Amino acid sequence: MVQVTLGRTGIVTNKNAFGALPIQRVSAEYAGMLLRKAYEGGITFFDTARSYSDSEEKMGLALHDVRDKIFIATKTPSTTVEGFWKDLETSLRLLRTDYVDIYQFHNPAFCPKPGDGTGLYEAMLEAKEQGKIRFIGITNHRLGVAEEAVASGLYDTLQFPFCYLATDRDIALVNLCKEKNVGFISMKGLSGGLLTNAAAAYAWQAKFENTLPIWGVQREAELDEFLSFLQCPPDPEDPELLAVIEKDRKELIGNFCRACGYCMPCPVGITINQCARMSQLIRRSPSANWLTPESQAMMMKIEECLHCGQCKAKCPYGLDIPTLLEQNLEDYKNILAGKAEL
Repeated sequence: MVQVTLGRTGIVTNKNAFGALPIQRVSAEYAGMLLRKAYEGGITFFDTARSYSDSEEKMGLALHDVRDKIFIATKTPSTTVEGFWKDLETSLRLLRTDYVDIYQFHNPAFCPKPGDGTGLYEAMLEAKEQGKIRFIGITNHRLGVAEEAVASGLYDTLQFPFCYLATDRDIALVNLCKEKNVGFISMKGLSGGLLTNAAAAYAWQAKFENTLPIWGVQREAELDEFLSFLQCPPDPEDPELLAVIEKDRKELIGNFCRACGYCMPCPVGITINQCARMSQLIRRSPSANWLTPESQAMMMKIEECLHCGQCKAKCPYGLDIPTLLEQNLEDYKNILAGKAEL
């Protein structure tokens, strides 16, 4: 079983963590089954957030009796000290615990630091002094903020998107974390569903000894596959997996939507994080659901785009989202008309 030491935290866990964002979409009973099966299968690191609706509550229900045997990371999106404390107390209550192993600022647009006028980092320090958190972390989708956080020496962990579509600068960030002894938590290892070969995704992560990938789990079959990697990890040098990675990199690296959702909400209700990547989704994960009347209505909503620029301004990857939406709609219409192949 491959293990990871999460930087200066000293947390040692297997290289397979449970991302609890998707369990907000399933019943408490089903979520509980997934969480217990994950724990009983050997997963000990669980990541959630105050922003994930009832994810924390479901985790608390399922795992409170094994709290001393697992590590819990959660997050606050608050930009005020008052909100910080409200979020932390709510998280502790719902998780049924009196401490969080890693408490993370959730994708802030800046790097909170002591004396910056917000009081946020000072609140983290106070929470740590009170024993309510063990380590201070930050998550982000902006490379500049992530790099600043790691270089600052203020953060024990960084959570950042990392998969085999990574750029050289992304890889440099992982190496910087190793140099600074900052734990690196990999999110979006399957790039929001664009990557469909879990074995290839896992094998690529294995090349970086300091990364801890968290896999978003919603279905038992997904969990079973990741659990199987604990005992039989995919070989990073497997020629078939290397071919998958090379093919995907050629097809996907560039201006594609990562489905992070930070561009939303749209003033006219466009589901941007689905519509802006429909061309990839409909070809890489073929499903009749992408062509239902409901999906067609979702895509046609793009025609109501105001070109207000709000989504473009909020995109942490600097994508020209209105143009991506238009391109995806044109391709979708061609598919419906039989002018383009799936």
